Formats: sequence, structure tokens, C-alpha cells
Amino acid sequence: MSYTVEDILKIAKEKNIKFLRLQFTDIFGQMKNIAITENMFEKVLTDGQMFDGSSIEGFVRIDESDMYLKPDLDTFTLLPWKEGTARVICDVYGADKVTPFTGDPRYVLRSVIEDAASMGYSINVGPECEFFLFKLDEQGRATTKTNDAVGYFDIGPADDGEQCRNDICIALQQMDYEIEASHHECAEGQHEIDFKFAEALDAADKVVTFKHVVKTYARRNGLHATFMPKPLYGAAGNGMHTNLSLMKDGKNAFYDPDDKYGLSETAYQFIAGVLHHVKAITCVANPLVNSYKRLVPGFEAPVYISWSASNRSALIRVPAARGMATRVELRSADPSCNPYLEMALCIAAGLDGIKKGMKAPEGITTNIYDMTREERKAQGIENLPSTLQEATREFEKSEFVKEVLGEHIFSKYLAGKKQEWKSYTTRVTQWEIEEYLTKY
Repeated sequence: MSYTVEDILKIAKEKNIKFLRLQFTDIFGQMKNIAITENMFEKVLTDGQMFDGSSIEGFVRIDESDMYLKPDLDTFTLLPWKEGTARVICDVYGADKVTPFTGDPRYVLRSVIEDAASMGYSINVGPECEFFLFKLDEQGRATTKTNDAVGYFDIGPADDGEQCRNDICIALQQMDYEIEASHHECAEGQHEIDFKFAEALDAADKVVTFKHVVKTYARRNGLHATFMPKPLYGAAGNGMHTNLSLMKDGKNAFYDPDDKYGLSETAYQFIAGVLHHVKAITCVANPLVNSYKRLVPGFEAPVYISWSASNRSALIRVPAARGMATRVELRSADPSCNPYLEMALCIAAGLDGIKKGMKAPEGITTNIYDMTREERKAQGIENLPSTLQEATREFEKSEFVKEVLGEHIFSKYLAGKKQEWKSYTTRVTQWEIEEYLTKY
């Protein structure tokens, strides 16, 4: 929905809005906010709000700390759970209030969208975010005890998370989401809520907002929601399958009714581009040490670089729908990622494939998990990085990633991930204690 400053001021008066949250994300995808009171609404909506950028991880040094938040008026919405409070998502600018901050993840995605537009394309994205609901202990701290013991598509009363899921859906609808479906996922305590695809920037905004809403309503239901990729050993992890489609001249650029798979040459080139760059993209799409506990065979999470028209063991799947609904689905990403950067890199990789006329390999029709190493090698199927360290190395040597993200985010993100891996490798885990303490 489009808004003007006057529209927002009118709504604020009618709805008795006392606080407006100015939201943005850091380079690692963590939502931040500054709240302003009603006396400041008009000034900030018109001129922006200054803040200390040096306090935000990955932004700027202390000697260049003044930055500005400029509200994107079209993101204005009331917060259903907070009477008298609304929010607006902001773009980040430098001290001159004119120059976009290159370390703003939204800026990176906007730049890729503009590149696509110069080629005649608009981009639709449909993310599928999974999450777990866990019980709280007596002190209100999160546990890893699920609040149900059911599985895929099961229903209440056994599905104790159903009410929480319903509350989330209602809140999202009040915030103008079009909810397509919600259901219990395959692991105990695991859930998924799907909302309608949207233009790329709007889709990324919706992901960060979605995670905030889920966590808020989980807490209101006496639970803890987590988007941690692999919170439970031996159970499926949380994914964020990312569905992408290109539109050109009012038509789906991925669709060709005369092709055996119903896919256009553009679609094959787009797939080829993503496959070509996916090792480096993985550091952003799967950004945590824990992400790689999910990317293992046996839980439908892809680990092999391949594509298929239907096969869920492939990294990229093309769902059955054709015509205007034709899309490619990247299945490796998880919801701990920064959606602005993940979507930017995926789209840019696909566009790179189109620009360079890359050729996609043959689609895989058999279960890749059942193949031997020799069979995969014979078909040219490589592995995704298996650790954050491997992913970071692929990220570091990629000129493509550096160009898309820009020097600022590239260097800050790389330093952060290297530090995360170093911190992990020096920690003594509970597994080590249980395995070695009494044995040696």
C-alpha cells in the first residue's frame, strides 16, 4: 500500500498512535529500531531521524557515527499487539542525508532490483520460513522442549502450537500479509506459515517483520520461537526455501510451453547462474556455524549442487506450477540469514547467468542421496560447503559476491564470520564433555 506523510499523520490521529518505531536491519539481519513520539512524527517522516551508526555492528566507526534513517512510507503499519504503536521500515543514509549508506542491506537489494529493471525484469520472491516453538522454564528462559509431539500436517488437539500459529496468522493479516497456508511441519514443535509472493524488496521486508511477529506471539502464548537452523539433534532443521520468478512485459520470463519442462532459455540461464555462484552465496544463505548441522543428508535439506524439475533432493527445484506461476526454488537457505543480502545475491547470480548466457546442466531426476560418490562425480554434482569455515573461504575468493555486496558489507561480513568460526573452534561443547571427560 502507498502512503504519503499526510496519510500517515491522518491515520495516526484517527488510531491514537503515540509511538512510531523506525525499523532497520544490520548486515547480519538483526532488526533494530528507534521509537519516536507523536510530536516528532511529521518531522521524522519528512526529514528522517539521526542516529549513532557506530553502535550498530558492521556499520561505521565512532569518528563517523552520525547517520540518518529515512522512512519508507509504504512500509507503514500498525502493530496489532501494541496498542497505540505503529512502525515504518527505514533506509539508511550518511550524515549528509543524501548519500545512501552502502552498508545498508536494503540498499544492496535495491541496487540489484535496479539492475534487473535495466534488463527489463521485475522480480517476485516467495520465501517459506520454518520455525520451532519451545517451552519456557520457570524463569521464563527458552528450553529445547517442544510443546507438542506431532508431525507433518497433524492437527489439534495434539498440535498444541495451533493456537499460537493462528494468532500469528491473524496478526500478519492485520499487517496486510496475504496468508496462503499454515501448518505443522515434520519435526515435533516445528511450524510453517506461507504468505503470498511479493516484489523482492517487499518480500525481504516481510521476512524480517514475520520473524519479529512470530517471536512476539510465541512469547504471548508462553512459548519461545526460534529460527535457529538446527536446534534439535536427529530432527529436521528450519529452512527458508526461496522461490524466485522474473517478469518481463507482463509475462513470466521463466515459462516456455514448448520446452519439455515448460522452462524458457532465460530460466535455464538463471538456474545456471545460481548454481555457478552458490558456494559463495552459501556463506550468506547459511550464515551460522549451526546452519551446517542442517545441511546434511537425510532430512530433505540439499547438500548437492544440482537442479531438478521436481526432485526435492536437488538444490534448486522447479515446482510443478507453470504459466504465470513458473518459478525456481532455492532450497538451501535458512531463516537465520539476512533476507536482503540472500535475495540480492540469489537474484544477482541468476541475472549473471542470463547476461553471460550460462548453460545449466541436465536436471537430476533420481534421488541424489541414493547415489554413490562416484555416480555424483560422473554427473558433475559437487557438494555445498559443509562448514561455515568452508563457506567463508568460498565467499572470500568470490569477486562476484564482493561486487554485489560492495566493499563495506563484504569486508565487515567476512570479518564477522571469521570471528564466529574462531569463537566456535575454541569452545568446549557438551558433546566433548560427555564423550571424553570420563573416558580419558
